[in-house]
Amino acid sequence: MKLLIATLFGAACALVAPGAAAQNWVNLLKNTPAEYFDDEDLRLFLDTARKTLDQAPDNQPVTWENPKSRNRGEMTVLRTFESKGNSCKEVRVRNESRGRKSDNRRTLCKVDERWRLMGSSQMKGK
Repeated sequence: MKLLIATLFGAACALVAPGAAAQNWVNLLKNTPAEYFDDEDLRLFLDTARKTLDQAPDNQPVTWENPKSRNRGEMTVLRTFESKGNSCKEVRVRNESRGRKSDNRRTLCKVDERWRLMGSSQMKGK
């Protein structure tokens, strides 16, 4: 079942958010309320992610909500910085679905015109 969900997320990310590396977004959503997202929820989430990363100023939450499923979330850029010549952002991602909530912080850097999740080992020496 988890493999199916991961595959669906990957396909949806590739179709809906060509500027995002699909595999990276799958990792961001794994083991979170997003596993219950339907196609519309996922589209709203990805649109919010794109808007947050490309346009939102630091500490300005960008929210989404699907009135049909009642799923919702929020993204906030906590800080913007450069690492290894790339624009990076530390982002707080909150989602809620079926009473299940998540609150995570992730670092993404724009590499080759795509936002990519960065692990702590990749950020050493920033």
